[in-house]
Amino acid sequence: MVLQEQTHSAAPKPSLLVLAAGLGSRYGGLKQIDPVGPAGETIIDYSIYDALRAGFGKIVFVIRHDIEDAFRQTIGRKYEKRAPVEYVFQELHKVPRGFAVPPSRQKPWGTGHAILMGADAVREPFAAINADDFYGAASYKILHDQLTSGSSDYSMVGFALRNTLSEHGAVSRGVCSCDSNGCLKTIAEFTKIEKEGSGAKYMDESGATHKLTGDEIVSMNLWGFRPGLFDQLRELFADFLKKRGSDDKAEFFIPSAINSLVNSGKVRLKVLRTPDSWFGVTYRKDQPRVAASIRALVAGGAYPSPLWE
Repeated sequence: MVLQEQTHSAAPKPSLLVLAAGLGSRYGGLKQIDPVGPAGETIIDYSIYDALRAGFGKIVFVIRHDIEDAFRQTIGRKYEKRAPVEYVFQELHKVPRGFAVPPSRQKPWGTGHAILMGADAVREPFAAINADDFYGAASYKILHDQLTSGSSDYSMVGFALRNTLSEHGAVSRGVCSCDSNGCLKTIAEFTKIEKEGSGAKYMDESGATHKLTGDEIVSMNLWGFRPGLFDQLRELFADFLKKRGSDDKAEFFIPSAINSLVNSGKVRLKVLRTPDSWFGVTYRKDQPRVAASIRALVAGGAYPSPLWE
């Protein structure tokens, strides 16, 4: 698939920024390149397939130098004849001038920092996704249509909580509160969420348990942004480093950055609801369920097998 030359009047196709620098500590391996499809496809394969058929153009992978060779060989080379592909690198030393990385720090700086690494490669509206999350075809179409609508709003695809839970352990989710226009007011991080009947429950910091309906809208890090976000993230990341840069475990998460931008009135963010179910490999035991879900979608005609001819 090759992008046609854009005319001066045509809007550029949005880009897809794939956050793939992280290792799955709970999963135990480089889960971005584990097969889940019937012909050996990875979750990233399905994400990019859905994004390209929705109308996205360039693909930008955020990875680390130490996984570059394996990632290019297993993942990146498959797409180079289908769309422009670029790589950017999330590394601990990539901090603003005047800041130093604590010698004892080993963790990455978080999803906000990962997105910031795309600044030199992305100059058009773009989606940011987690490499190890399956979002569904409808989710990409909804987000593409918003990014090409001419609106200056940022956006996020929101999932019903019950469509995001694991059968094999508790999860954390960013629960969204919206205004009457469907724009984000806040994202609140709920931890230790587990299935309970048709709904869910979570435990707060005091150890008290609270019920959830399962209809709550949650963020799974499927975002739609404009290039102006990068300057905003630079400013917020510098402020984060001033306050928390000496904390070895502190991370600059994109939901926290978005909360700050929304609460300060600098941006509006539209929450786009999707009918799709999210699934991902949070725990190693999730992998068979993901593979079974994809096989069911293939059997129903949602995807060809093999995915890439």
